[in-house]
Amino acid sequence: MATSSFADAGADLELVGIHKRFPGFTAIENLNLTVPAGSFFALLGPSGCGKTTTLRLVAGLEEPTAGQILIGGKDVTSTKPFQRPVNTVFQSYALFPHMTVIENVAFGLRRRHVGDPIAKAHEALRLVELDHLAARRPQQLSGGQQQRVALARAVVNRPALLLLDEPLGALDLKLRRQMQLELKTIQTEVGLTFVHVTHDQEEAMTMADTVAVMNKGEIEQLGAPEDLYELPRTVFVANFLGQSNLFTGIVSETTSDTIAVDVGGNRIVVPKSRAARHTGKVTLGVRPEKLSLLTTKPEAVAGRNVIGAGRVIDVSFSGVSTQYIVEVPSVGPIVVFAQNLVFGPVVDRGAEVWLSWNVDHGFGLADDPEAGPRFPSDDDTVSIATQKRTELAVELED
Repeated sequence: MATSSFADAGADLELVGIHKRFPGFTAIENLNLTVPAGSFFALLGPSGCGKTTTLRLVAGLEEPTAGQILIGGKDVTSTKPFQRPVNTVFQSYALFPHMTVIENVAFGLRRRHVGDPIAKAHEALRLVELDHLAARRPQQLSGGQQQRVALARAVVNRPALLLLDEPLGALDLKLRRQMQLELKTIQTEVGLTFVHVTHDQEEAMTMADTVAVMNKGEIEQLGAPEDLYELPRTVFVANFLGQSNLFTGIVSETTSDTIAVDVGGNRIVVPKSRAARHTGKVTLGVRPEKLSLLTTKPEAVAGRNVIGAGRVIDVSFSGVSTQYIVEVPSVGPIVVFAQNLVFGPVVDRGAEVWLSWNVDHGFGLADDPEAGPRFPSDDDTVSIATQKRTELAVELED
């Protein structure tokens, strides 16, 4: 992307005590959020969590039941959408098919009687590297090119805040990944405040400076992508932002630096600094790629956890890595991601293995294990593992 001083500096966004109730249900419950000026902020969560409603409230397309919305320190809660320094880029692009690319980008400037709209539109198209296609119509462009035109049309109005509502959802995987990098580059160059709504965890982690994981109308956890991934605080965040192996047990030992938890007769250690709860029944976790798969029982070594023996009940090749599901007695199914450094899987289905990982790679969650079910009944990994376990038992009997 070419360097540009195209847009004015973005403004910060502040949501104070936001509630949004619809007849029969509450979409947002007491939401407090600050998005710093000039940042790339992502609202991440599943369908129905309240992220799109939040975006619509900021845009002025919905009114909050209670609370305040401030942009650049100014209260815009009761301000009409067209009076807010906000533009939105939608998944559908919403380009005018009868207009050329340059006319689409200049449309808003002309409506607002801004001087020299065509020159400003060309500048915006140069920012997204599409000025050479200015004379074409939208239907003559690819999906990625149309998305960049929609972005140029939004940026050309110099909004203080740019809202992105699942903007890449209609693109294929390869193009979506390319656009993720391009969007981040554009945001850095123009200096606007971007608020990006998505259900795609990879998309949020690739582009955003800060991610807010939403669940049932509330923010479950907020922070830098790497912090949320490496140190989730709840079961929901641990499972929604990537995959996690979770173990619930009673704290059996404590030292000044660590806690040890008994999980089905296996001793699992985690640093106190990485655990939100230090006594009673707790839930610990470790990411699948942190695990080592061993075909012989390892020697006990300080600083490493070992679980096993277990039996491999599924092997799934995915190109860059292979996923193994290992059934461990009294523990359950454990998922392992192993980078493909050699041709073919390291072990086959039915093999006896042990699992090991660095103590510092584990984490302890803040959830109260006594509060309710730890895992959803329709959890994909568990259901797949149960099916594979049944298949393997039948094969072994034969």
